[in-house]
Amino acid sequence: MMKHFSPEEWIDFVNEMISATKKQEMEEHLSKGCKRCSKTLSIWQGVRRTAKTEGNYQPPNDLVRIAKAAFAGSLLAEDQKRAESAVELLFDSFLQPVLEGARSSAAGTRQLLYRADPFQVDLQLETQPGGKSVVVTGQLLNFRQPDIVGGNIQVMLSNLRGIVVRTVTNQFGEFREAIETSGDLELMFPGVDDKPVVISLRDAFGPSGDEKP
Repeated sequence: MMKHFSPEEWIDFVNEMISATKKQEMEEHLSKGCKRCSKTLSIWQGVRRTAKTEGNYQPPNDLVRIAKAAFAGSLLAEDQKRAESAVELLFDSFLQPVLEGARSSAAGTRQLLYRADPFQVDLQLETQPGGKSVVVTGQLLNFRQPDIVGGNIQVMLSNLRGIVVRTVTNQFGEFREAIETSGDLELMFPGVDDKPVVISLRDAFGPSGDEKP
């Protein structure tokens, strides 16, 4: 009865990891016309050729750059999503019932209060004459330690249209900046472990810019 060699032995044969004596023995076995072992050898020779081809393949540089840019963008979006999810809205004056006859008294002002670990963020938005700019007044307080204010913290205000205003909170954790806007605003500052905290204000003064939702 003809002795057959195992798949593991043929893998070693293909990878040239056997002794000269064993190699000669396996070659003599093939020369006798063993179809089973010839088929096994053919399979592993194909695997080795495929592995060599894969190792030599290099994608075009422009495709690599596009893939990296897309991956980086997805990470940035995910980071921003996590940052926004850590922000809790505590109060919004636009969500409060409006007293009859008092509708227009504060149409250009909005009060907001957020919790963004470790800060409590108090914001006031005021539209300027003409409605093309908004003054944002804010204060950062450490709600973990109420006696500590968020002084000397870098704050970035964006209108999501290419205009960015950077400022630093004063010793009382306060800041006040004006920015041109078409309705949307975004506030960003470092939180725990300097991870960015993002407060997104879409339609800051309602869809029409002058009425409450």
